[in-house]
Amino acid sequence: MIHAVSLTRRTGRPGYPHHVGVVRRCTRSACSQTAVATLTYVYADQTAVLGPLATYAEPHTYDLCAQHTQRMSAPQGWSVLRLAPDPQAAEPSRDDLLALADAVREAGRPPPPVPDGPPPLRLVRPDS
Repeated sequence: MIHAVSLTRRTGRPGYPHHVGVVRRCTRSACSQTAVATLTYVYADQTAVLGPLATYAEPHTYDLCAQHTQRMSAPQGWSVLRLAPDPQAAEPSRDDLLALADAVREAGRPPPPVPDGPPPLRLVRPDS
């Protein structure tokens, strides 16, 4: 019989021995700071694009903390495009609020009635 050996201290709860957070961390090795920007390489244009933190972590992109964002450099001969976040874009707009209200109204509507019994039959004339 084989027994599993854990090298981490158990917290008494099943599952992960430590709290697993949803905060994205800097992808640089040995850095545990919170990510604030996303770096993407556009190989065809030889451009490194550094912009606001992407909505989702994607393959082939790198999340960086504030310190590594400031110190980031591109390969020799490449250009760096730094996209500054738009402060007004981070705030909810009137369009966002209207879309949210419409979604809530739509979710609150009762479903359409379902007819009882089989669907009605209809006459289909053959094409002449």
